[in-house]
Amino acid sequence: MKKLALAVAAVALFAGACSSSDEPSTQTGGSSVTAPAPKGSGNAGGGTLTVFAAASLTESFTALGKEFEAQHSGVTVKFSFAGSSTLVQQLTNGAKADVFASADQATMDKANQGGVIDGQATVFATNKLAIAVAPGNPKGIKSFADLNKAGLNVVTCAPQVPCGAAAKKAEQDTGVTLKPKSEESDVKQVLNKVASGDADAGLVYVTDATSAAGKVEKVDFPEAAQAVNSYPIAAVKGGQAELAHQFEEFVLGTEGKNELTKAGFGPAQ
Repeated sequence: MKKLALAVAAVALFAGACSSSDEPSTQTGGSSVTAPAPKGSGNAGGGTLTVFAAASLTESFTALGKEFEAQHSGVTVKFSFAGSSTLVQQLTNGAKADVFASADQATMDKANQGGVIDGQATVFATNKLAIAVAPGNPKGIKSFADLNKAGLNVVTCAPQVPCGAAAKKAEQDTGVTLKPKSEESDVKQVLNKVASGDADAGLVYVTDATSAAGKVEKVDFPEAAQAVNSYPIAAVKGGQAELAHQFEEFVLGTEGKNELTKAGFGPAQ
């Protein structure tokens, strides 16, 4: 009996040693210990953030989207770039998005009136017009009035698009009424027509002409300072509110300001 008792005790001791070494304890002082989350693990649930943004934001927002993804593990940012008025129409018709960034306040106001915006929009940048011409400026365009030279093919944005509304304001300030060959639905279409040689000149934003350096040349004109567009951003009603606000804050923060400044945008006013 004595030998049997010693054998049972030995087995129990061995089992206890194994249980204490197989799995380290997560308890300290009676409470569980949680390892700190690694940097960039915000929104651990992941998901896709859909951003509707003005065409003139293509380069800067694409770069910011990659930075945002890097800081938010598991999140994918999907963009839809087009004329702001087109995007508002799509949202009003039921298109799903989480964030909307417009190229002017008037278009954001229409989105708000249409009931598609959640909360208040915040201005994050400004932009102004410039004239895009072929490299070397072969037509010798030096002013807004030069866009009315005989035989010159000029393209602008349609009046309902923010860049088109800014062009109309420039016409009023200069007293020059343009006769464009075509009116495009977004600023990138204007830029592409000049870059491809389908147009001699086009009214685009400073940022667009800057992004296409080498393909077009930028001609500044003083009247553009009277037609500055403010760019507001807002969460879309029915979208992922928390993730949308995180992206808004990112655009309004240091990373956003640096990227937008690099692209040629002016500060919010």
